[in-house]
Amino acid sequence: MTQQRVLVTGGSGFIAGHCILRLLDAGYAVRATVRSPSASSADLSFVTADLMADDGWAEAVADVDFVLHVASPVRLGPVDDENAVIAPAVDGTLRVLRAARDAGVKRVVLTSAFHAVGFGHPPTDHVFTEEDWSVLDGPGMDAYGRAKTLAERAAWEFVAEGSMELVTLLPVAVMGPIMGGEISGANHIVRRLLDGQLPGSPGMWIPIVDVRDVAAAHVVAMTEGAAAGHRFLLAGEPAVTVRRIGEMLSDHLAGSAPDVAARIAGLFPPGVAETESAKRVSGEKARRVLGWRARGAEEAVTAGADSMIRPRT
Repeated sequence: MTQQRVLVTGGSGFIAGHCILRLLDAGYAVRATVRSPSASSADLSFVTADLMADDGWAEAVADVDFVLHVASPVRLGPVDDENAVIAPAVDGTLRVLRAARDAGVKRVVLTSAFHAVGFGHPPTDHVFTEEDWSVLDGPGMDAYGRAKTLAERAAWEFVAEGSMELVTLLPVAVMGPIMGGEISGANHIVRRLLDGQLPGSPGMWIPIVDVRDVAAAHVVAMTEGAAAGHRFLLAGEPAVTVRRIGEMLSDHLAGSAPDVAARIAGLFPPGVAETESAKRVSGEKARRVLGWRARGAEEAVTAGADSMIRPRT
């Protein structure tokens, strides 16, 4: 049987790196896009391509069976120029889709985000599902949320005109073990706590998913027939507060890094009420259609912390 080849965009990124490991373990040949040349091997090769330029994409998708389009700029909160976030997300997604279509790729799996579902809405008890979309000009919306929403909508409009299959995956806050020294995703929350800084209010709620489970969902979504044409929210346990994340870390590190554990515990004085509300998210569709299962939030948080601490000790 001929070995199938998968293109992973943004090969040096947090989620993409775990997708690559999962694909290699499953026996796929992997090609990854990077911004500068990297050494290749028999099953893992690299091609230079940028989301804002056409150069390199024809080479990237040549002889590829599937594309995991993971690459997208991540800049949360206020930014000076929203277009610097939105343009690479939207234009880059369309550039990848055009190249994939022209190369005869069977299916593209697009990494979207919960930011394209549950942002810009007023406080609500509504359980968010794949039927929901974020409100572009709603309360709490930022450039990153607009970028993810516009990019995913553009992708669905693009594939509606042809026969190429699309699946979009929408993870909540992604944590878990990092590879290399770069901190990305919601791991910034863990990093700040390890450094003795409070990332937001103690009562802020964070819905968490482990990066390893996000990668597993990408690989299944690539080939599962029933997944074609669908969005999938990747959410496991209910959201936890920043205080609870701190408690997870403090308890986990009490034996191996007691100074760090004490520093984290000191950020959360007793008696502070948690008055904020948590967004409710359903991952039932991913469990039902993809057979997806998620680790608990504590495993994602502590694995992320371990991967940040070990290189420094």
